[in-house]
Parts: sequence; structure tokens; C-alpha cells
Amino acid sequence: MRHHATLFRMLVVGLCGCTNPGTPPPTLPAAAFRLPVNGWLDVTATLAVGRTPVYEGDAPMVFTFLKDMRKGDGLTLSKYDLGAHSGTHIDAPMHFVKDGISIDQLDINALIGPARVIAIADSVQEINAAELNRHDWKGAERILFSTRSTVRGWMDSSVFHRDFAYITEDAAQQLADAGVTLVGVDYISAEKFAAPVPRAHQILLGKGIPIVEGLDLHQTPAGDYDLIILPLKIAGHEGAPARAIMRSVNTGISAKF
Repeated sequence: MRHHATLFRMLVVGLCGCTNPGTPPPTLPAAAFRLPVNGWLDVTATLAVGRTPVYEGDAPMVFTFLKDMRKGDGLTLSKYDLGAHSGTHIDAPMHFVKDGISIDQLDINALIGPARVIAIADSVQEINAAELNRHDWKGAERILFSTRSTVRGWMDSSVFHRDFAYITEDAAQQLADAGVTLVGVDYISAEKFAAPVPRAHQILLGKGIPIVEGLDLHQTPAGDYDLIILPLKIAGHEGAPARAIMRSVNTGISAKF
């Protein structure tokens, strides 16, 4: 870190034209060194037909080349047709709250910062309050659940599985009451398949807590991480695909958000 800081300071000195040997180098704000670039892991599911699961009944993904240099065109140009909840994506309150804010109105601060991965055993499908409280989650700002989907590689398979792990009403209520700022899961829904009432979504989104779904957590065992997840900024809609990256805080280079 000192090495990078020294190089950065030398660069600033050169750019400022400080040629006087007696002139001390400028004092740089601490914020200039708060986000080292190494150690990040991509936890985004790849969007690909035949590889990425699509929730039953949701819009299929279609990726088309309008022009293709490999076929003699002068450029390559693509068209993407997919649902807002494809692959790794974020649900904004508008998804299940009538007057909830849309994806472009989300507070970006909720999407960047410390996060804790909670590993749920493959045998567990229902993440209820009792299961939640078996883990060290209290005090974490953002909670990400790594479940049977990660163990079985379901976010890298086009087959849709109905028996994914899901968050129950009582667990959602505990998370909301604790003041978490974001909840994430490793499959394309946090709600029980075909639930008659989407209570987990209603509780979390009703408290303004965005839900990240479809994370690829196979590289991130239980523990604390830095998280950055940014959705497409689409005006007036309830969700959007996102790119998510994480870095373990055990590397000694955790960012200070």
C-alpha cells in the first residue's frame, strides 16, 4: 500500500509541476487510498442462453447479433432481450410495494460496503428465524446467503430448480428489524417457489431494503467481505441486472467505505 501511495504522490508532484527541490510534496487526502484495486472476485452469474437459469414463467433471454464482423460486416452490433430479473439482479421496493421506489432511485450507499456471507447447509431449504439464528449474522450491515444453489452450481445451469433455498417471513422480519441495508441470495429468487403471498419480499422491500438475487458465491465461503453491486440504471422499473464484486476483508486491504 505504501508503495502505491508513493507512486501516486510522485505522479501528482510531476503533474503539478513542483520542480523546486525544496517544495514538499502535496498532502493527499486519505480517501485517495481507500480502494485498492487487487483482490476482487466477480460474483456475477454469466448471462448466457443454455447456461443461465430463468425463473419459471419469466421472459427468456435472447441475444442477437444485428451485425457481425465474423460474417463480413464492418462492425459487430448486438441486441439483448431479457427480463429485468435475469441472472444476478437487484429487486427494488417497487417490485412488491405499490408505491415503492424504482431501481434508478435506490440509495447507492446500500449497494456498496461491508457484507457478510452466511453459509446455509445443502440440506436446508427453508431459511427461517431458527436457522438464521444458528449463524453469526447480527451486527452485519449486509447479509448474503450461500445455499444449496452454490453447492450444486445452479446459477451455472439452464435448468430451473423449484427446490431452491428461500427466506421465510420470520427470518425476513428479523433482518428488517435489525436494520440490515441489503439482503442477497445465490438463486434467482429469495421467496419460496409459488408462495401464495410473497412475505419475505414484502417485508424487506417494505422497509426499503433491496434484495440481490442470483449471486454466484462459489468463490466466497462464509465470512466478511467488501461488496460492490451496481444495477443498470433503468428509470421507473422494479429491478435490473447487476454486476457484483466482492473481496475478503481477511486480505488486510479492506476498503474504507
